[in-house]
Amino acid sequence: MLQFLSMSESELLKVKADLEDRYNQFKAQGLKLNMARGKPATDQLNLSMKMLDTLNSGSDMHSSTGDDCRNYGLPDGLPELRELFAELMGVDDNNIIVGGNSSLNMMFDAVSCAMTHGFAGCEPWGKQGHIKFLCPSPGYDRHFAITEYFGFELIAVPMLATGPDMDVVEKLIHDDASVKGIWCVPKYSNPTGITYSDETVRRFAALKPAAKDFRIFWDNAYCVHDLTDTPDTLLNLWQECRKNNTIDLPIFFASTSKITFPGAGIAAMGASEKNLSVLREHYSFQTIGPDKLNQLRHIYFLKDLDGVMDHMTKHRALLEPKFRTVLGRLESELGGKGVAEWTSPNGGYFVSVDVLNGCAKRVVSLCKEAGVTLTGAGATYPYGKDPNDQNIRVAPTYPPVAELEQAMELFCICVQLAAAEKLLNK
Repeated sequence: MLQFLSMSESELLKVKADLEDRYNQFKAQGLKLNMARGKPATDQLNLSMKMLDTLNSGSDMHSSTGDDCRNYGLPDGLPELRELFAELMGVDDNNIIVGGNSSLNMMFDAVSCAMTHGFAGCEPWGKQGHIKFLCPSPGYDRHFAITEYFGFELIAVPMLATGPDMDVVEKLIHDDASVKGIWCVPKYSNPTGITYSDETVRRFAALKPAAKDFRIFWDNAYCVHDLTDTPDTLLNLWQECRKNNTIDLPIFFASTSKITFPGAGIAAMGASEKNLSVLREHYSFQTIGPDKLNQLRHIYFLKDLDGVMDHMTKHRALLEPKFRTVLGRLESELGGKGVAEWTSPNGGYFVSVDVLNGCAKRVVSLCKEAGVTLTGAGATYPYGKDPNDQNIRVAPTYPPVAELEQAMELFCICVQLAAAEKLLNK
C-alpha cells in the first residue's frame, strides 16, 4: 500500500478521482448523522430508568443522619453519597461537597469564587489584572470556554502520551505569578483518551507555583469509564499532595452524568479544608441546600462503589462495539497511508484523530456537506484555534453501530480526499 506522501502526481490524481466518486455517492444518500458531542445513547440512558422508581410515597426519605431529604439541610450533600464520591475520586469524604447535576457548573462556580473572593487569602483573581490559565491541548473545549469567559489569557500546553508536558507546566508556573491554574482530565483525557502517568501525577503534586493561589482543576470525568479488560490506572493525586504538603493545590471534580443521566445526575467537588472554607461560604449565598431527593435516588439505585462498577459494565457492553467499529474502520481505511494518526483509548468517550497539517477544517467541512456532523475543527484548542489545523475529536457513543459504520467510512474518505487535495496543491 502506497503512502500518500510517496505518491507521484499522477497517482495522487487517480486516487483523488476515485475518492471523489465515493464521496459523491455518499452525498447522494442524503445522510443526517451526528458525531459532534460525546452524548450517551438512548440505550445507555435506559440502563438507569429504574432509578426513577426508587422513590415513591412509601419510600424512606431520610438520609443516614436522619435528615428528611424533602426539606432544607445538609449543604454538603448526603453523607452516604459523599462517601461514594470519595471512593470515586480518591479524596477523604470529609473533604467532599456533593452538589447539583453538573460538575461543569461546580467548576464554573469555583473559578467565579476565585475571581470575586480569591483563594489562600490572596487578592481575588478579578482584581489582579492580566491573568493566565494553562490549557493542555488537545483538550476539553468547555473547560477552555469557562476561563475564556472570565477573561483569562489561555495558554496551550502540549499533551504527550503521559499527560501534559510537565517541563512546560513547571516552567510556566515557576516563572510567572499571573498563571493561576490548569485544566486537567487525568483519566481517559478528553479527547485523546490517555491517562496521566504516575510520574506526571507526582510532578503535579510537587509543583511549586509562583502564585500562592494557583490551583489544579482535576476533572476526573471518566474515572470509572473503562472499555477494556486492561483498564488504565491513575495514581491518587490527593495522597501524593499529602506527601508533598501541597494539599491546597488541587480541586477535584466528578459526576454521574455519563453513569446515570446527563443533566439529571449528581456532581461533586473535593478539596482541602482551606479551599472548602472559601467555597462553602460561596455556596451558602447561592443555595440553602442541594437536591437531596435526586441524591437519595442515586444512593438507592447505585448503592455503593461495587454497584457503580456493576452498572458501568453494562455501559461498557454497549460502548465497546462502537469504539471497535471506529478503530477498525480507521485501521482498515487509513492504516499505513500516512494521512492520519489516532488514539486507541482503554476508556472514556472519544477517539482523537490527527490528520495531515492544514486539513482538519477541510475534513470537517467535507463530512458536513455529505451529512455527517463532527465536532468543529479547532474545538480542542484554546480559542478554537488549532495551530496546525490537525486535530479532530471523534465521538463514537451516540450513533448506533450501523450509522457509525457509514459515518466512519465517509470520514475516512474525507481524510484521504483532503490529504490528496493538499498534496496536489503544494
